[in-house]
Amino acid sequence: MSDSALAETMSASDVAAYLRRHPEFLTDFPDLAAQLTLPREQGSVASLAAYQLQSLREKNAELERQLASLISIAADNERLMQRIHDLNVAVLRASTPAVAARSVVTRLGEDFQTDHVRLVLFGNIGLPPADWLVHVPGGRASMPEFADFLANHEPVAGRLSAERLYRLFGDRAPDIRSSAIMPLGEFGILAIGSGDADHFQPGMGTLFLKMIAATVSAALRRSQEGV
Repeated sequence: MSDSALAETMSASDVAAYLRRHPEFLTDFPDLAAQLTLPREQGSVASLAAYQLQSLREKNAELERQLASLISIAADNERLMQRIHDLNVAVLRASTPAVAARSVVTRLGEDFQTDHVRLVLFGNIGLPPADWLVHVPGGRASMPEFADFLANHEPVAGRLSAERLYRLFGDRAPDIRSSAIMPLGEFGILAIGSGDADHFQPGMGTLFLKMIAATVSAALRRSQEGV
């Protein structure tokens, strides 16, 4: 079969696929290896062995970068778990519901490195006034801008609309560049705001936010039950 006829029946991808299925091919045809044109490295043609070695080094370097990233993520998650544990302990040790709520707000501010924490409650459940506490007597019906958020029962992180920011943070809204908001079931909303636009991002995991919301909801339930 002529080269032109072969070209009509077999493409370059077919050849590449065949070689991937038969990596020992060049061992059986060593003369062919000497005739292959390999990728150039700094203007000179590398040997097949050198080219393979360089490819392996690059793959190993990429794997090392991925491993380092996974180790860093694991370390961050471990620190977050410790903070959530400390938060739970603080709630359990609180002598009154007011102390529990204040402990939650203080720890959230410290752990997330922000002073902008708001506990938005649907109605008054007996907590004393505080600059971080917002009472909404009309409940969720009076917060239509959060209707979809409350219906989804999922935390949200990232940048909020100006309308939502003002409802949560009031006059401090212009200082907020990114936020994390957590639904607290029938109790309300927990919001954390940051002046750093990249502090809370849409891609961040919500597992830890859910755990924080569960802790705060439990503290509020204790307050409602007078425990």
